[in-house]
Amino acid sequence: MHPTHPHDTLPREELEKLQLERLRDTVRRVTGAVPFYREKFRAAGIVAEDIRSMADVRRLPFTTKQDLRDHYPFGLFAVALSDVARIHASSGTTGKMTVVGYTLRDIDTWAEICARSLRCAGVQHGDIVHNAYGYGLFTGGLGVHYGAEKLGATVIPISGGNTKRQIMILQDFGATVLTCTPSYALNLAETMRELGVDPATLKLRVGVFGAEPWSEAMRREIERQLSLVALDIYGLSEVMGPGVSMECLEKRGPHVFEDHFIAEVIDPDSGAQLAPGETGELVFTSLTKEAFPVIRYRTRDLTSLDTAPCGCGRTLARMVRVTGRTDDMLIIRGVNVFPSQIESLLVGLPGVEPHYQLIVDRVGQMDTLEVQVEMTEGMFSDEVKKLETLARRIENDIKDYFGVTCKVRLVEPKSIQRSEGKAQRVIDKRKR
Repeated sequence: MHPTHPHDTLPREELEKLQLERLRDTVRRVTGAVPFYREKFRAAGIVAEDIRSMADVRRLPFTTKQDLRDHYPFGLFAVALSDVARIHASSGTTGKMTVVGYTLRDIDTWAEICARSLRCAGVQHGDIVHNAYGYGLFTGGLGVHYGAEKLGATVIPISGGNTKRQIMILQDFGATVLTCTPSYALNLAETMRELGVDPATLKLRVGVFGAEPWSEAMRREIERQLSLVALDIYGLSEVMGPGVSMECLEKRGPHVFEDHFIAEVIDPDSGAQLAPGETGELVFTSLTKEAFPVIRYRTRDLTSLDTAPCGCGRTLARMVRVTGRTDDMLIIRGVNVFPSQIESLLVGLPGVEPHYQLIVDRVGQMDTLEVQVEMTEGMFSDEVKKLETLARRIENDIKDYFGVTCKVRLVEPKSIQRSEGKAQRVIDKRKR
């Protein structure tokens, strides 16, 4: 489907002119409103007036996840809390969440970006969107929901889980668009087979999948199993949520909505900006956010940018599918999990040693997480019922804290391999 928003097809020169104007405004605003940025800019010796071309973005300091943690919860907000209409949050490495805020205008901007994202997938007025992204503090569900409504589509806010019921609703309500994580899409397909439901009898035409890395092979598998076109949506709560970029029907990588975000790729070690086509760490600067602007935010996602013309008519740069991360974060069914977070729940728990290992696998089409924890000598010789109670308690703690279902296996003392260097906390058996 052809773009309808005027900024989707701006000549690159005009797009960069708009970006420059918005960048100067953003730098000016955060200098006045956010002490953290004011100090960073002063230390770097830069003011808004020094930004004369897009090349000058390189003079601005980076923002990192650690900066967000250091100013938890609201220290980087650029407006008074009374002007924040909504708060979202995602997991952080220390157990503290990454907290983001939105003004009413931010929510409207986000809805517009998500509407443009869905339009990339050919979604329009009259479509029925079965939205199985999680609702709540996670940005996925509400982000896509508002976008679909703004576009004029009908939304079914089903959220995640209760898979058999979801399939009944897909059959009965006649959804034409499926939005969820890629692994959940495959889980839906697997359950359909078990129930004897032929996906070809559904009205689904296109799927908008994101919130976790997925390969081209998985795209082909989803398309084969669900009889639809599978497209990649990208976003992260720190930058906005879903809709920072979105793949069009050409399937050549997600288009970045550059009128709202400056995308750069840098060398993760030196911080030097890389040229289009070179793979490195993705960095975003927000251009229109009011409550929670970010300057050169290091996403830790690895990708490259392509500014070559696209067959869909959009002039917006495309990202190559994210191939990995520069850190140790696991993404299990769209939820971010760090080994250190699990560790924080286990350490000090009566009956277990601080030796553990995370086994990530894919059983059928769903990501699974097994947490192996060593018992103390005393607990090892205890009765089976007590061991089962402890294992269930840890499983419940992890579910409550992260929203991730896992299997906890209590193993014999000294059975997890010790390391003289870095401990191998994670064994990832998933084949991508």
